[in-house]
Amino acid sequence: MLASKKSEAQQEQQTGSSGDLPRGASKADKVYKPSNASKGSPQQAGLSTLQKKMQQKLKGARFRWINEAMYTETGAHTFKMVQADPSIFEEYHQGFAAQVQKWPVNPVDIFIGQLQGRTRAVVADLGCGEAALSAAVGAQHTVHSFDLVAHNERITACNIADVPLPDESVDVAIFSLALMGTDFIKFVREASRILRTGGELKIAEVVSRIADVSAFVAALEGQGFRLDHKDSRNKMFIMLDLTKISARPATFRAVPGLLKPCIYKRR
Repeated sequence: MLASKKSEAQQEQQTGSSGDLPRGASKADKVYKPSNASKGSPQQAGLSTLQKKMQQKLKGARFRWINEAMYTETGAHTFKMVQADPSIFEEYHQGFAAQVQKWPVNPVDIFIGQLQGRTRAVVADLGCGEAALSAAVGAQHTVHSFDLVAHNERITACNIADVPLPDESVDVAIFSLALMGTDFIKFVREASRILRTGGELKIAEVVSRIADVSAFVAALEGQGFRLDHKDSRNKMFIMLDLTKISARPATFRAVPGLLKPCIYKRR
């Protein structure tokens, strides 16, 4: 399905400002199959306790490196990186899954609960991970799931600044801890493009990333959104509900420092 207007990422690619980056999306039938090495091997079962601890430390260091790269590069650069080596994405999500186990609540579960309680809608899950949201509510809603790698058949691989959906074709756009690139405002602008007027933008973000919530919200509202609700009761995450009230402006000025990278401490 082709967008009726070119996204900003497509326009940049054509003008040459993004270099030789791949096209914004690859079809979901090219599903990434994790290697046996990423899942564990029979040899690993025979490791000593010390060897297992060392292996976990190496995995942790690798996860921190990948995580830092995703937060400190543009979305286009990260997409190019993981398309060249999809195992990077697999390693990241293994580490991310380990982090999730420590959380009191997963924001995705909150979004799932919200969608289960509403009438049928077209949903774009931008930065969907393993597409847990689609798996949970896909029978009730039309869910388009996008991320850097097609981890399963529910997902279309793309830079989420350039998703293969038409203008104003979506009722709800969701970013669940997915505003990771240094150019995250382009992700928000792409959400604006695909959302119909009156559509909903839902964001969950790590509290510690936002130095000034008011400035962050002002940047979102500057892209044609209105803040309807802010939930900051959770110590780890802030949840924002916005409505698209107008088209995004033709141009924008990125404001540095609105979102700090989420960098894990080195041990």
